[in-house]
Amino acid sequence: MKTKQIISIVITGVVIIAVGITGVASNVIGSKLIKQNKTETSSIVKDMFSSVSGDSNIELPNKDFVGVINIEGEIGASSSNSLTSDSTYNHDFYLKYIEKMEQSDKNKGILLYVDSPGGAVYESDEMYLKLMEYKEKTKRPIWAYFASQACSGGYYISMAADKIYANRNCWTGSIGVIVSLTNCKKLYDKLGIKEIDITSGKNKAMGSQGLELTKEQRGILQSLVDEAYDQFVGIVADGRKMDKSAVKKIADGRIYSAKQAKEINLVDEVGSLKDEKKAFAKEAGFSEDITYYTPEKDSLSGMFSSIFGAVKDIVPKSDIDLAEDIVKNNGNGVLKYYAK
Repeated sequence: MKTKQIISIVITGVVIIAVGITGVASNVIGSKLIKQNKTETSSIVKDMFSSVSGDSNIELPNKDFVGVINIEGEIGASSSNSLTSDSTYNHDFYLKYIEKMEQSDKNKGILLYVDSPGGAVYESDEMYLKLMEYKEKTKRPIWAYFASQACSGGYYISMAADKIYANRNCWTGSIGVIVSLTNCKKLYDKLGIKEIDITSGKNKAMGSQGLELTKEQRGILQSLVDEAYDQFVGIVADGRKMDKSAVKKIADGRIYSAKQAKEINLVDEVGSLKDEKKAFAKEAGFSEDITYYTPEKDSLSGMFSSIFGAVKDIVPKSDIDLAEDIVKNNGNGVLKYYAK
């Protein structure tokens, strides 16, 4: 049997399994605006492959170490659950990693390596709260390093850090909240398509692509954005020891260069990762050659990413894209701390 045929069979099997599980386990609640981030499907898949992903068996060094958490890529539950995702960020994995470090007397602190445009409100806040819990329980330091970008949710999470270094080419900030909707009503009208929704209330279908957003519905969504924004501002004010009024003056959603961010107190220093590690060791009182440790993640998502990546040169791109679309479960959240 030819290699191309074997690969086609493997992909077909994967798609059939994924679609089968989805058909049995999905719990559709009827809202086109708000979709469940954590469906029964993702729960079943996670349970089935938890031993493969290694999330439940994180090994720590038997010597002093600083735990490294990579906040890379878009932040959200989907980063860790998508079968084809090659994103470094793995939300559930890092939550468990922090818990393990809390219990280890070998752990001396945490370094957040941030290179993210942001992401979902829920996961950003959950990670921030977990890091704050770690600090409260252990009294150990957390420092953050901003690589090429540390925006929105990436910046939000970093407010748990005692000190922030930014690469001189970093863009950061984007302190704000966004709800993105696409309205296709005029296109539908042109094509003779009419959306019909049977709902339990006049606002149940708000945000649907085939309906205009009413003034009331716009106000509803704006109230959600404003509430999340106020929370974000408060987190920044606490993390950077600033007044909320001062934060709001600079938190209009724009991004800042590293130099600009330092001038307005969004970061502490502009420098390299090497510079930060040297300063971290000096201030925290541990050796400069201390181990910076990130546990390996032999995850199922990595395995599927490798499979699909390996066959892209053999199977037409459109076929690969279709397969990825079928097995992905990237639940779309309503509110996002995101830099576009």
